[in-house]
Amino acid sequence: MTEGTTTTAAEGSDTLTRLEQEGEIAADYLEGLLDIADLDGDIDMDVEADRAAVSIISDSARDLQKLVGREGEVLEALQELTRLAVHRETGDRSRLMLDISGFRAKKREVLAALGAKAADEVKSSGEPVKLEPMTPFERKVVHDAIAAAGLRSESEGEEPQRFVVVLPA
Repeated sequence: MTEGTTTTAAEGSDTLTRLEQEGEIAADYLEGLLDIADLDGDIDMDVEADRAAVSIISDSARDLQKLVGREGEVLEALQELTRLAVHRETGDRSRLMLDISGFRAKKREVLAALGAKAADEVKSSGEPVKLEPMTPFERKVVHDAIAAAGLRSESEGEEPQRFVVVLPA
């Protein structure tokens, strides 16, 4: 093994350790939140796509629905608060993803299908397609689905009205 390979392996190990630490800090923070709110839930930690991923799951998803809120608004706020808790402990900005009761996983499936449908429309018409405004998470999922379909996409507009434009190949 060359020195460059050793350095790359060490950096990958350091990144994994850092992301696991982010997940543990987030899990501790969320455990405290669940205790305060008197809600039952299990916390699952993972590392996905170079970011910590934390999920709260429960046998009674209805209880956790309060933490998701309408259209995931409470979930987004909790994710930001959790990222701030991680930042406070580590001093580094976190890109942690939080999911509650599988809300984001379900949303990801719907958005991937929307991206694939828009890509098909652009392929058949040859014209760009503008989608409705979305959150950064939603746009990322749609961009990935469009890239998987072999097309390009761009985000346009200003938050909170930022949207995806699907472009012909």
